[in-house]
Amino acid sequence: MSADRPPDRSPGPRATPVEGIPIGRGVFLGTLAAGLAALPFAAGVGRAVSAVTPDVAEYLPDEVRNLAPRGGWRIYTVNLPMPRFDPATFTLTIGGLVERPRTLTWAEVASLPGEEQVSDFHCVTGWSVEDVRWEGITPATLIALVRPRPEARYVTMISAEEPYVDQLTFEQFTHPQNVLARHMDGEPLRRPHGAPLRMVIPRMYGYKGVKWVRELRFDAEEDPGYWEQRGYDTDAWVGRSNGYGRA
Repeated sequence: MSADRPPDRSPGPRATPVEGIPIGRGVFLGTLAAGLAALPFAAGVGRAVSAVTPDVAEYLPDEVRNLAPRGGWRIYTVNLPMPRFDPATFTLTIGGLVERPRTLTWAEVASLPGEEQVSDFHCVTGWSVEDVRWEGITPATLIALVRPRPEARYVTMISAEEPYVDQLTFEQFTHPQNVLARHMDGEPLRRPHGAPLRMVIPRMYGYKGVKWVRELRFDAEEDPGYWEQRGYDTDAWVGRSNGYGRA
């Protein structure tokens, strides 16, 4: 993969960390609002987040405590606070151009058959986490559940973190490596990683893998996602998009 970063084509928020800050700009602003910059051990917000120790973290609000990178991950968000998962009220809607639209409770989502896979996660901003173990619901299971109509050419993934949305072609959605993940590395998804559901698309950069998924919609027309509206490639192939792998 080229060491060059994609050009900054976005006039708005961008999930590229500021030097030394392992978080997106939206989180950075939210962190300032939370007062993290005033911590006495911090020369800057990024160093403060990285330096948070367990005894200090205990006294920080969730929105700040959850930003500290763990296991190579950097937590990005575009709209604080992060959505919270309540299994008693959560629903997953699957609709649009389908024969059998469904609204599933968490108990129903949890009871669907799943598969495990191990893959590397790549962020378009240049970092990766290798050998992540995911468990989740395959596209084939979801398709069998709702029976998309022939005119459904796209799958729109809608997050509880408004206004985050993204879209895949039907063919991209059905790739056998993709899963609507419920578990990561043997544990239920945690809030910073998109609990209770996130789309995992190993062959594409992470911005396509919507976190906090609350709705899947089968559509006939293309509709650019959150980052595509800000200049990022629609087909976010790892090593072959967003300025990577190009002469």
